[in-house]
Amino acid sequence: MLTNYHGTTNLTPLVGGLIADSFAGRFWTITVGSIIYQLGMVCLTLSAAIPSLRPPPCAKHGAECQRASAYQIAILYLSLLCTSIGSGGTRPCNMAFGADQLELDARRRRGGKAPMWSFFNLYFFGIELAKLTAVTAVVYVQENVGWGWGLGVPTIAMFVAVIGFVSGYSLYVKMPPGGSPLVRLAQVAAAAFKKRKAVVTDPGLLYEDKALDAGISTTGRLLHTNQLKFFDKAAIVMDGDVLPSGQPKLWRLSTVHRVEEIKSIVRMLPIWAAGILMVTASSHNSSFAIQQARTMDRGITNNFKIPPASMLIFSNLAMLLTLAFYDRVLVRVLRRFTGRPNGITHLQRAGVGMTIAMLANVAAAAVERRRRSVAAASGMLDAPKGAVLPISVFWLVPQYAIHGIANAFMDVGRMEFLYDQAPESMRSTAAALYWLTISAGSYLGTLLVTIVHERTQRSGQWLQDNLNRGRLDNYYWLVVGLQGLNLVYYFVCVKYYTFKPLEMVDESDKETELYGGNGNGTKNAKKSASFR
Repeated sequence: MLTNYHGTTNLTPLVGGLIADSFAGRFWTITVGSIIYQLGMVCLTLSAAIPSLRPPPCAKHGAECQRASAYQIAILYLSLLCTSIGSGGTRPCNMAFGADQLELDARRRRGGKAPMWSFFNLYFFGIELAKLTAVTAVVYVQENVGWGWGLGVPTIAMFVAVIGFVSGYSLYVKMPPGGSPLVRLAQVAAAAFKKRKAVVTDPGLLYEDKALDAGISTTGRLLHTNQLKFFDKAAIVMDGDVLPSGQPKLWRLSTVHRVEEIKSIVRMLPIWAAGILMVTASSHNSSFAIQQARTMDRGITNNFKIPPASMLIFSNLAMLLTLAFYDRVLVRVLRRFTGRPNGITHLQRAGVGMTIAMLANVAAAAVERRRRSVAAASGMLDAPKGAVLPISVFWLVPQYAIHGIANAFMDVGRMEFLYDQAPESMRSTAAALYWLTISAGSYLGTLLVTIVHERTQRSGQWLQDNLNRGRLDNYYWLVVGLQGLNLVYYFVCVKYYTFKPLEMVDESDKETELYGGNGNGTKNAKKSASFR
């Protein structure tokens, strides 16, 4: 049930992003999604607080527990379904909506301090702070007060958040939706295929229509690039492409801006795909690493042992501290060398995170080898389930902490990249790709474990129920090797990536700004820049 829940929750943002970009807008998508999520939390809280909505506590002395009835299971499924659907509305839009509030102000103060990069740091800082609160304070309430209050506290907090968000309606910058981005992409692809035999003789003659693109290019039109030239054919004007009224037949003729939208998405996909293995490489923190912790000495005092799953706290803490250090100290130092307001580019930041993530799994492999050697030296290789090895669980802290540091670079860098390089009218959909990465990375992690399990049966099972007889350290080294290959792949993608060139009209002095400057298309963009 939990696996299905997590899979669904990481897939629904793609639908929510499309709804926001197509017709609903980010504000209303967040609002409706939050209300649906709130209903799910209310149902979940009631199922824990009202005895008739859950099975009774298990009897003592080994008696069988009473299974939940179909009605009780239905309430639970309804609760989880509502939170999954609600997540589809909030996850892809929250960050993009927040960044929208700053983008217009940054454009008007051209040359001033653009706070966009700091906003992304603050956003992820808030997420990690919430996670830390969830696994400490909320879990304490659940275990010591009861599940009714344990779920009731976040339900009440969610209600306050929804009211606070909606009450600010009149203060927000609300970007209007520009119609279905999937339809526009399909129109460009169809038009290019119909004209596949045509030849582009002069890019300057490709079709432009500022009035048609006004609703999907409020911050500036995308300019022509020299990559993926096949799609340029969609902007070649031929007989029968324009109606007598002067309106283009959109399934036969597309503007340069719309052609560049699909080019931007296609160019982003290889770099986006590199993030899938990054998720896979850290997925074992909630599986194998917890199994390791169960075999180790978790005592902090004579009466308290740290729960195995609570080791994730060290990852949360490391990410919080790294985000704060990066935002308040490291950016200022890097700015002196690079001259960039945000210190380094988002692609460089993600690359640094990917490199650090490799060190986390190197540490994991070394610690697992140490744990097995202690088991062997203590004669506990075949110890019964629940036996505790004479090695502290805090040996696992480095791998958790390094993962947290890596995520502070990777997660923010990837989200900055998706928001910055996605077409303006597709930013919610692009943000949904971030969550789709988590879903795909988790499934890939399951596939990797299955393959390793099958391939190592004859030579000595690496992943055994008895970790002391397995070779989990070999699995970690395999992941390190895959990360190395993925890092090389990522650097190649970055080297040949073309940043989108954007015509931007400043609100105060009407000067044109060009975003990009790397790769193909920059020279052409400067030549083609124009404004009304």
